[in-house]
Amino acid sequence: MNEEVNVNVNTGNSGGTSDKTFVITLVLWFFLGGLGAHRFYVGKIGSGIGMVAALLLGWILFFLPTMIWVLVDLILILTGKFKDSEGRDLAK
Repeated sequence: MNEEVNVNVNTGNSGGTSDKTFVITLVLWFFLGGLGAHRFYVGKIGSGIGMVAALLLGWILFFLPTMIWVLVDLILILTGKFKDSEGRDLAK
């Protein structure tokens, strides 16, 4: 009774390069960063919704949480650490 079991585990980094581009991600961040448009573009729907919620609820704290999140995303985009929803690098 030798049975082989194959288990596929998604580690969040499927390798390769994304079909989403660095330039479009950066432009979306620049014009619509507070709305999380760049996150929706790369397929990170959950965190995109989180950014919209943080923006809508952020007026209580003078938008500080959203501004910090948007600046962190800029740093990740510019340093090449921002990945798509499948963990792949953005195309140049």
